[in-house]
This record gives sequence, structure tokens and C-alpha cells, in this order.
Amino acid sequence: MGASELSLYEAVGGLPFFDALVDRFYDGVEQDEVLRPLYPEDLEPSRRHLALFLAQYWGGPTEYSDLRGHPRLRMRHAPFVVGDLERDRWLVHMRAAISELDPPSDIGKALEEYFAYAADAMRNASP
Repeated sequence: MGASELSLYEAVGGLPFFDALVDRFYDGVEQDEVLRPLYPEDLEPSRRHLALFLAQYWGGPTEYSDLRGHPRLRMRHAPFVVGDLERDRWLVHMRAAISELDPPSDIGKALEEYFAYAADAMRNASP
């Protein structure tokens, strides 16, 4: 993107978009028998962390890093068994959240590509 182009964060209207995306995602996770056991009972901190991380990743303020330090995604996910099934279930809910928000196609594509890459990178268990 050139200097005059908006970041994805700006293009989607900032943090409210990521809050809505994460809320829709976690609505799915709450009902998912594969994923729900991987999360703490109280999902609110996880919701907030993910929204802040995504906002920062896509060009927003550095609040996530200010609060939690470097993302270290692999390290933060290491205590949990994440195989193909968990990755695939995670993507089902994230893709559904993107679909519900129906962003412009270029933004939806960028989000889906990133999430596919990131979800695959979190795998730490063989099938």
C-alpha cells in the first residue's frame, strides 16, 4: 500500500469492525465441542485480546503489544493441542464471522488468506 492508501484497519472503520468480527467468531467457539475445551471458562479476556491483536496487525494502535508484549502466537498456543481438526474448526468460525460482516471482497479475501495462514501456523500436533 502506498502512503496515501488506507490500512485495512482504517478501511474497515477501526476497532468496532474487529470487535464485531471477534464477537461473531467467539459466538461460534462457545458452541463448538472441539474448540470450547481449549478456551478458559471466561471468554471475555480472550475476545478482547484477539480483537486488539487483529486491530494492531492490520494497522491499528499498538494497544495489544502495550498490554501483552510481543504477540508470540506460537508460544501462546503451545500449551494447547492444535491439530488439523482444531485448525479446521477455528477456520469454520472465523470464515463465518467474516461472511456475516460481509466486508468488501478485497478485504474479505485479505482476512481469509491471513487467517488460513495463521491457523495453519498454530498447528502443533500431528493428525
